[in-house]
Amino acid sequence: MLDALITSKTRIKILLKFFLNKNNKSYLRSLEHEFGESSNAIRIELNRFEDAGLLQSHFDGNKKYFQANTAHPLFQDIHNILLKMVGIDTIIEKIAQKLQKMEEAYLTGAFAQGVDSDTIDLLFIGDQLDIKLINNYIRKAEKIINRKINYTHIHKKERKDYLQHRASLLIWTSEK
Repeated sequence: MLDALITSKTRIKILLKFFLNKNNKSYLRSLEHEFGESSNAIRIELNRFEDAGLLQSHFDGNKKYFQANTAHPLFQDIHNILLKMVGIDTIIEKIAQKLQKMEEAYLTGAFAQGVDSDTIDLLFIGDQLDIKLINNYIRKAEKIINRKINYTHIHKKERKDYLQHRASLLIWTSEK
């Protein structure tokens, strides 16, 4: 969907990398390896985003690290567009409405690292969740968004240990 509006594949990859998960940081050479594209094409797009104020940068040694500028007035809008593009917002809202015992939902895996993927990895935290109901919604959502969805369910007491070792992005909480 986004590729119909934005024709630069590099620009889309940068949007996903930095605006899906605001904690992602990266430097040019690592993006070159991750994206499989020339450093020049990536540099041009990074400079455009930085000039527009959407990305901020800092040096660590001789490496210039980039990260989303979360203070930019468009940050949250871009983030929400990306969540909608991936289809995560629809999945989580429908599941959360039906599962009163769910406390949090996280995006994990490739998307949490800002990498586009055919598979969405989710983590649901809560005690006594209805797994049959979750499976039903997951199957329906997969058909709607044309992506495979994997999910893991853990209990609240396991949250800290589980998340400590994985890239994750909180996308829903019962405290909203």
